[in-house]
Amino acid sequence: MVRWLTSCFYILGLKRNFNDNADRVTFRSKQNVDYSFLLQFCTGRSLFYLQLEDDVSCSHHFLSAIRGRVQQQEVPWATLEFSALGYIGKLYHSEHLPLLSRFLFLFYQEMPCDFLFSHFRVLLTQSEVIRFTPSLFQHTGSYSSFLGTFNKLKDDDYEDLYANPAADVFCDIPVYKDHVAAMAWSPGYGTFFWGRSPSAGNHLTVTFKQPVVVTAITIVTGSAEGRDRLASATVELGLHPVTEKTGSGTTCQEFHSVGDLQGGRMDMTDVHKKSFGHASSCLKIRVTANQKDWVIIKKIRITTKEE
Repeated sequence: MVRWLTSCFYILGLKRNFNDNADRVTFRSKQNVDYSFLLQFCTGRSLFYLQLEDDVSCSHHFLSAIRGRVQQQEVPWATLEFSALGYIGKLYHSEHLPLLSRFLFLFYQEMPCDFLFSHFRVLLTQSEVIRFTPSLFQHTGSYSSFLGTFNKLKDDDYEDLYANPAADVFCDIPVYKDHVAAMAWSPGYGTFFWGRSPSAGNHLTVTFKQPVVVTAITIVTGSAEGRDRLASATVELGLHPVTEKTGSGTTCQEFHSVGDLQGGRMDMTDVHKKSFGHASSCLKIRVTANQKDWVIIKKIRITTKEE
């Protein structure tokens, strides 16, 4: 690839918007023109266009995750976002690329590219950002292409895909719509359990297909805005799976507490060393107090080891 030297892009009288210095204005104006040419070159080569940079890492199976999200969209969209960072992980319809290319070329000196892309989305009547978490891409570079300055930018929402052990999931908290309990256990983007006001004694129980030695537990409840957290609950590991008398699923005969949720979450490591070193057949989240608010359980993740 032949790199276009910055010295080749020199235009007098560039607007000093956002109180940027002259070097910064030249850099971001040239970047807009670069992207404009890139988008024009990519037109007609696929159904969709994914914008990345050369210093990012990708989560495992990111392509499958994106494909699934595209297939699930029920309303027209202009941009789907799979990263919280600037211009990383943004997906477009390829048919929109000529418009986006001309848009960048027309307003190249007005503002940085990520600002322009947001305006473009609104002009195509997508008023709200459609962003999925966890993010699929993480910025790994340490230095910016702008004068080689140090750049520690990281996406706090990035998380690589993981695999929980095969299990059955049962819950007696009233479910809202199709946000069933298994969605909290199955790794995925934007999937979660959503239930109506839980009462003391309600539970979500995971019964493993095969006993496992649990080494770490992560449980995250509540929305991104901090609502619908599970305020009071304890986490237990169980032995000896049995079928419920009510026929509502399987559970364990004997349970041992490993700790309580704090602020609606649990991040516990070395579980096997602290309290429960042998193989478990169940994991239970048991509600310990009535709650008026509904509850979202975004993620239940465990790590295991061989016995």
